[in-house]
Amino acid sequence: MTTLMHGELTEKIWKAALEVHKSLGPGLLESAYKVALMKELGDLNLNYRVEVPIPMIYKGQKLECGYRADFVVEEKVLIELKAAEHMHNLFKAQLMTYLKLSKHKVGLLINFNCEMLKQGVIRIVM
Repeated sequence: MTTLMHGELTEKIWKAALEVHKSLGPGLLESAYKVALMKELGDLNLNYRVEVPIPMIYKGQKLECGYRADFVVEEKVLIELKAAEHMHNLFKAQLMTYLKLSKHKVGLLINFNCEMLKQGVIRIVM
């Protein structure tokens, strides 16, 4: 695990996502962007986990609901990927809920299905 601060780490993730978007462009399935981002993060020597289970605690009991974060990078930043036509408020709410349930402080919502990637990235700090 690196000792990067959250800002430095999200900057590296952003650059990796930008490289994926420049190479592939919009219009593919989310799964294509996921495997490409895995390669880019690996090339940057960043530790990451994919499809990370997120349990829900309800009335003191841990419940498995099938929630999964697309990525957790360096155990600091949770990433939710999309390949959607529009950036819906529901996506942001989903990321905020995942952050709350997982106890992570920083999350990135990345929608690759846009002309310019900066239009499809939201950073949330809890």
